[in-house]
Amino acid sequence: MTDLLELHEVTRSFGALTAVNRVSLGVAPRERRAIIGPNGAGKTTLFNLITGHLAPTSGRILFDGRPVTGLSTDRIARRGISRSFQRTNLFPRLTVLENLRLAAAAQSVGSWRLFGTVEGLTAPLGHARDVAAAVGLVERLGEPVERLSYGEQRQLEIGVALATRPSLLLLDEPTAGMSPEETQRMTRLLEALPREVTILIIEHDMDVVFSLADRLTVLHYGEVLADGAPAIVRADPLVHEVYLGTGNGA
Repeated sequence: MTDLLELHEVTRSFGALTAVNRVSLGVAPRERRAIIGPNGAGKTTLFNLITGHLAPTSGRILFDGRPVTGLSTDRIARRGISRSFQRTNLFPRLTVLENLRLAAAAQSVGSWRLFGTVEGLTAPLGHARDVAAAVGLVERLGEPVERLSYGEQRQLEIGVALATRPSLLLLDEPTAGMSPEETQRMTRLLEALPREVTILIIEHDMDVVFSLADRLTVLHYGEVLADGAPAIVRADPLVHEVYLGTGNGA
């Protein structure tokens, strides 16, 4: 099976600091891959490289068999890669429905209008409602984002990412700052997402990681320390030494 996402010897340096060093990996269609590692391991930098927020110093990135290295963030998004961030990135004064509709409209030809109502945009509006159901926010569609709980805002951010109809969804610490109850709800939400959406997730909560991931990639000082099925990575003594054994939820 051809990988949906391919990284070949990808490196990113900031002056004398090499944040990502010759990382090579492939993510298969329908796969759920977790990227784990200590703080400063290069995980978010890797996401920034995949989504075009940063350009690699060297190496190649391919998505669906086509190079995306050097493309702008919007062009990469239109290819089918969507992302959530560590901090919520929403329109706080707009409603849940309006946030989802705007994201859905981004991938709908001819749906951008300077004037008119949200209700007039039939296709994006219908898709927005479907996504709201998928992320458990149907009862909150009319609420301004600023009135949502923190956990609900994180759910909405994933909904916004899904509303663009991605083939690959990148999630950067989706449970960060959540209560145990919110984390469990988020985990169930992610488990229920259709396999047609390939998921690449950065997450520090090992319960979430081992519940969701088909495969783990461990980064350490910007390099791939280990890669494989969760049980294999979990049993790796070196991974325990640099990460799992440091109180991160082993």
